Amino acid sequence: MARARRPRAASAPPAMHRRRANVLIAADVPPRRWIGALGIAAFLAAWQLVAMQVDERSTLATPVAVFAAFIDMLHEPFAGSTLQEHLLASLRRFGAGFGLAAVVGIPLGLTMGWNRWLEVVIQPIFNLLRFIAPIAWVPFAVLWFGTGFGGPVLIIFSGAFPACVIGAYGGARMVDPRLLEAARMLGAGHLRILLEVVVPSAVPSMVAALRVAAGNAWQSLVGAELIVATSGVAYLMVRGQMNRTIVIVLVGMLAIGLVGLLLEVLFRHLERYVQRRLGSAVA
Repeated sequence: MARARRPRAASAPPAMHRRRANVLIAADVPPRRWIGALGIAAFLAAWQLVAMQVDERSTLATPVAVFAAFIDMLHEPFAGSTLQEHLLASLRRFGAGFGLAAVVGIPLGLTMGWNRWLEVVIQPIFNLLRFIAPIAWVPFAVLWFGTGFGGPVLIIFSGAFPACVIGAYGGARMVDPRLLEAARMLGAGHLRILLEVVVPSAVPSMVAALRVAAGNAWQSLVGAELIVATSGVAYLMVRGQMNRTIVIVLVGMLAIGLVGLLLEVLFRHLERYVQRRLGSAVA
């Protein structure tokens, strides 16, 4: 008589195995924030040790001295202004140059991506200009505006403008052709298709372009203020270098890095918000 076979236990589906494996791997890896904190602590410790071996005033200040000077400069003027006043001057220039680049560059990129004739006419000129470094516009900025507000704004604009154009242009070119054909079949004109089909479809690319443009604009601002400004965070660094006070230079660098990091975080959140809104609209 044949022996009865016991039924095999049902095996877990592959997806469950993958989830268990991911959980085990995640349990073995420390959280990213702790790894990042350890990296920062190691960097500060190495900086402290190196700074203690050299001339602190003219070669390299310690992190403790930089932090103390950062706090002091919030209420004690240097080069005619406190640290926050220098920051506000820099942010005003940044806002003007970046805003102008977005207002001009985004519509130009959209129309280049949408209108082939305009693309043929403008793209060669744009490709020539976009490879000119922002710092190369300094002679024009000095000749046209001196050390006034317009000079740094021109340099910031030249740094942010190409990214705005390229992002909007790429977004317009990636619109689903089926959407365009459906809009034409429904009788929509060119302007209506541009505003109601092309622009909404290109929004993610435009937001990503603005994030890149903001970073380029902030970096261009630093170069501009080093040469054609009488206030601002980078100008603060120049005055520190002239006085051979390295701690002032490092305070300026710290402020520049913190503002740049804040801009990156803000635009990352804006990108995620736009993606969520578009995802919910599609759903």
